[in-house]
Amino acid sequence: MGGPYPTPGLKMINLALQGGGAHGAFSWGVLDRLLEHGGVGIEAITGASAGAMNAVALADGLACGDHEVARAKLRTFWESVCDAARTSPIQRTPFDMAFGNWSLDHSPAYVWFDIVSRIVSPYALNPLNLNPLRDLVASVIDFERVCSSPLKLFLSATNVETGRTKVFEKSELTADHVMASAALPFMFHAVEIDGVPYWDGGYMGNPPLWPLFDQCDTDDVLLVQINPFHRAGAPTSAREILNRLNEITFNSSLLKELRAVDFVTRLLEDGRLEGTGYRRVITHIIQDEATLSSLGASSKMNAEKAFIEMLFAKGRTAANAWLDAHFEDIGVRTTVDLRGLFEGDEDALDGYRIDREAKFKNNAGKRRQEKKAAAAQE
Repeated sequence: MGGPYPTPGLKMINLALQGGGAHGAFSWGVLDRLLEHGGVGIEAITGASAGAMNAVALADGLACGDHEVARAKLRTFWESVCDAARTSPIQRTPFDMAFGNWSLDHSPAYVWFDIVSRIVSPYALNPLNLNPLRDLVASVIDFERVCSSPLKLFLSATNVETGRTKVFEKSELTADHVMASAALPFMFHAVEIDGVPYWDGGYMGNPPLWPLFDQCDTDDVLLVQINPFHRAGAPTSAREILNRLNEITFNSSLLKELRAVDFVTRLLEDGRLEGTGYRRVITHIIQDEATLSSLGASSKMNAEKAFIEMLFAKGRTAANAWLDAHFEDIGVRTTVDLRGLFEGDEDALDGYRIDREAKFKNNAGKRRQEKKAAAAQE
């Protein structure tokens, strides 16, 4: 998995890693199992927030091309997170520990912080802009090695001024870029890079898929999903309503991109994009909605070692099940019902479209080829 693309003998994929605080330990488990398997190669990673942290830790470990070093680097990162959390006042109550509840909803420190952060700016609560997480990332991750890694990296942040997605590439990455991707506005100051303020990348791309389409050679995209698309029932408490709203917001841009992937795939299958240069994207998802949807939003701030190790184990199990079921499908076919994700049975227009002849397809392809030829001459 360590060499540059293409790597002989390995099935190549691109990884898309969602953000979700401590739930990113699930993605750690997935990555650990993929590295251990040894039959999967990674060309590129796109990530936001916790996904960005997993991405740079993996890139750091794979800089020397060794699977075991990469696994060790990921473990070092997450164990450092757990060690730092031991001194945090935000901890589970003895009652929650006794009954196996991983949420922090009953933690006095969490409840206080949750209430205060909704009415007091982080600029007032933390005027010195102290950020232990940034210090941890800077101490654990060697960004010179990250920049020399064979992996392509695309980390997203949200431009506060324009509301647009900003994607940082590998050559420019520092701890500040990672923190920009993880800067939740109710918790952290906006992170300024070259005079531009950024918030968490999950708002506009959790994670963004489009960098993988034009910047990579491999067609397979494997999404590691830690924010559930589906939750049964309507939330009723103010906290639950806000949490579900945030979850929907953080998934909305991803669902739109998956819809676009499905749309282009259907056009390709119908021959409507002949000669245009569009390519088929083979999509896969590793998830465990049963586990992750049962966890409250507050558990995303729970970095207790037992919780992190539980999520890690769940991620390994989910990855192992996916490898058993779909390893041979890599490079062959999509293994997820994309339309079922963004439309569902209740959509009256599901699968319906006007039957009309494709027009201008030959001219479009000709123009695209002429542009490529002109660019090559320049």
